Amino acid sequence: MDIIKQRIDLIERIDLLISMKSTGSPEDLAKRLKISKSKLYRIITTMKRLDAPIVYDNILQSFVYEEPVRFKYGFYKKK
Repeated sequence: MDIIKQRIDLIERIDLLISMKSTGSPEDLAKRLKISKSKLYRIITTMKRLDAPIVYDNILQSFVYEEPVRFKYGFYKKK
């Protein structure tokens, strides 16, 4: 179960950096997250399969969302 939580935490962190348009290059992002570049691409692919509109912007040198989205996962109390 820990591995699932770790993966979700990583996706949430990547989502935040993408939203801020501050991921840097894939190499920089992988280094910042302390993961391999291939693991980063696997996570990005997973996010895309979950309908995240992720692209890499060469001008900004960052992954960005093509349209506004947010990742949300977990259980929340009903009001």
